[in-house]
Amino acid sequence: MTATRRTFLTAAGCAGLLGLGVTATTGESETSVSRDSYTIRSGTDQETTVFVTSASESGPTVMVVGGVHGNENGGYTAAEKVAQWDIARGTLVTIPKANAAAVEEDSRIADGGVDLNRQFPTGEEPETELARAIWGVVERFQPDAVIDLHESVGIYDGDMVGGVGQAIFSSWDDRAFNDARAAAEYINDNYVSRDGYDFTVDPFSSSSNEPTGLLTHKAARDTDAVAFLVEATSDDTALGTRVQWLTKTTQQLVEEDVLTSSDGGSGVDDGDEGDDGSDGSDGSDDGSDGSDGGDGGNDGGEQNEAPVARIRTTPSDTTGGSLERGDTVTLDASPSSDGDGEIVEYMWDIDGDGSFEESGETAEMTLSSCGRYRVTLQVTDDKGATATDEAILSVK
Repeated sequence: MTATRRTFLTAAGCAGLLGLGVTATTGESETSVSRDSYTIRSGTDQETTVFVTSASESGPTVMVVGGVHGNENGGYTAAEKVAQWDIARGTLVTIPKANAAAVEEDSRIADGGVDLNRQFPTGEEPETELARAIWGVVERFQPDAVIDLHESVGIYDGDMVGGVGQAIFSSWDDRAFNDARAAAEYINDNYVSRDGYDFTVDPFSSSSNEPTGLLTHKAARDTDAVAFLVEATSDDTALGTRVQWLTKTTQQLVEEDVLTSSDGGSGVDDGDEGDDGSDGSDGSDDGSDGSDGGDGGNDGGEQNEAPVARIRTTPSDTTGGSLERGDTVTLDASPSSDGDGEIVEYMWDIDGDGSFEESGETAEMTLSSCGRYRVTLQVTDDKGATATDEAILSVK
């Protein structure tokens, strides 16, 4: 796997971020894990959260991104799960919903029709405010590895026309390609049971060929990072299955980076025990079957998968200027799910003050004045794990 190329948090400037201490047991040793988060593009409809997890043992920095395309639900849901991992060493930086406005709209693109994953030209400044903010995270933490999680409607067969699902694209060095190939073999052997759905591996296209301006291309060309773009297919594939494929692939790519300590202890179990390797292809794509074998950061034995928080609003369009003063918006948390248990608590912060003051699966908010409102949902499962989702309500 990817070798360590710089020491823990070198020049990252994030020591002040890591204030919340959490203890995780890894093997026979005890590793202190610090967590924190901050926002980029604050005060805009592009505002999104960067999660930072750091272990007390030094090691590489890994950055995982999802939601660059807002309608690729598997990518940002998998990234949300990765953000919950405990790690054995180094630093894990996660942006689950990189394109929050597009995620909110369930659309591939937002920002005036601009494809975010074409705004990162090699050797030049990123071309939009959001792209520059995301690249600022790269510059801040200087990751040793960057992984971007996507999904496609088709299966990759060597060209981009029919779709690029079931592929791991890697930067050009042998180490990255070999890591991608090993991860693909592991996922195919343990989690893919359908003919024609095996993951393949290919290097990134050259800088003179389309597509250009991809985040992972720029990370590989402009920094010392190895980079991977992982694509699962949504073709006749349930959301839970796509999430499983993407999280397990990510786990394989970073196993020796941040999930394994120097004494061999693993921070995230590989999930093989108790998992029959089924790809779940007969499930419906409702997001409620997303069990991925227990990526929750617990070592061995009984594991807990973090829940997934999701807000559905009525009316559905709350950011496009369609809301007016006096309108009432219904906030519904029923699309939230927990793959290995049940959600036992729903809490809402509807006034944006950072505290959760209302409980229940649904809530209502009457918008009395013009402006932009941020609503946060926190769900808790039956083993105490939590997850959050946000919605923006904009009154013209």
